[in-house]
Amino acid sequence: MASSSDFQQDRHSFSGSPEKWNDFELPGDTLYYRFTSDMSNTEWGYKFTVTVGHLGRFQTGFEILKQMLSEERVIPHIPLAKIWEWQVGVACRQTGHQRLKAIHLLLKIVQCSTQGDCDFTLLKPLWQLFTHMENNLCHDVAKPGILLPLHRALAELFFVTENRVTELGSLQEYLLALNTEDHLHRCTAQ
Repeated sequence: MASSSDFQQDRHSFSGSPEKWNDFELPGDTLYYRFTSDMSNTEWGYKFTVTVGHLGRFQTGFEILKQMLSEERVIPHIPLAKIWEWQVGVACRQTGHQRLKAIHLLLKIVQCSTQGDCDFTLLKPLWQLFTHMENNLCHDVAKPGILLPLHRALAELFFVTENRVTELGSLQEYLLALNTEDHLHRCTAQ
């Protein structure tokens, strides 16, 4: 079982008697599973139970952090650099509504950050996702430009972040860090 179709992310493998199985949590809103038999047993297989919508770590953490970032008097006491780094990782790993919530928190952090609070270059994987979505939108001229919620959220995140790094005087470093050398060569050639 895993949270990605290639079975590389959050992979859990089990074999043998049910006593060897352990409960586990997967991030996101999708579970991929594969059952393979080596024909060494004549039992029917395995049964597992999936519980979704569990108000667990993610939702609780989201609500607490959202509230803390809404309190101006609390913000100076929050280790924004550490939370930024952690939250970018969460936004990269999650899918669906959890990813949207993680991006919402990133927006709040950008808006209340000061010089040196956040390493904005950590956004590179999300920038690659955004540019991929942008390229697919541009290639599909037959359909009107209706943006998906994730596309809109990423567009807002990068718009606000670009304005913030401009204010902080580090726009050039930010743009160079987000783009690949190949992309920069293509832009220069154009």
